Amino acid sequence: MSRQPTGRIETAAGRARLTIVREFHAPIEDVWAAITEPDRLGRWIGTWTGDPASGEVRFTMTAEDGAPEDGMRIRECDPPRRLAVSTQVGDEWWDLDLDLAESDGVTTLTFTQPDLDASMSDSVGPGWEYYLDRLVAAETGGDVAAIDFDRDYYPAMAEHYRALPGVAPTARPGAGT
Repeated sequence: MSRQPTGRIETAAGRARLTIVREFHAPIEDVWAAITEPDRLGRWIGTWTGDPASGEVRFTMTAEDGAPEDGMRIRECDPPRRLAVSTQVGDEWWDLDLDLAESDGVTTLTFTQPDLDASMSDSVGPGWEYYLDRLVAAETGGDVAAIDFDRDYYPAMAEHYRALPGVAPTARPGAGT
């Protein structure tokens, strides 16, 4: 299956910000549960352990074999509308923002990664497209395992992200998120 990239890169004050939107024909509370409850998260990306009231949890990517458990800081949690976290990726920390809005039975999820290193957009963008499509499949009864990163996301979507305004023309080659 050939998938079309939907993400965009916005630049403000010299900083790039990745934005990807997905829509769900579901109540906002249901989509909120899909992005915050460990069992629901585990169906499409990973799971967390710990006490979120402490402001930190441990996150393990289940969508990738052998992924290490990493730290995750909860910067803002406003159920069921906004979740802002910082996740450890190796030695780096990435800010990730998930905003939900419901209208006429449709919940819109706006995912953003502010302060994106634009030279990494050709791999990070396809990576988040992949994970968000897994979320859609998990929540609509689709086959999450049928979503193939290597075939449909990277390198298939890399050129879309390299060509976006604000992205350095010498984006680095590399694997997904």
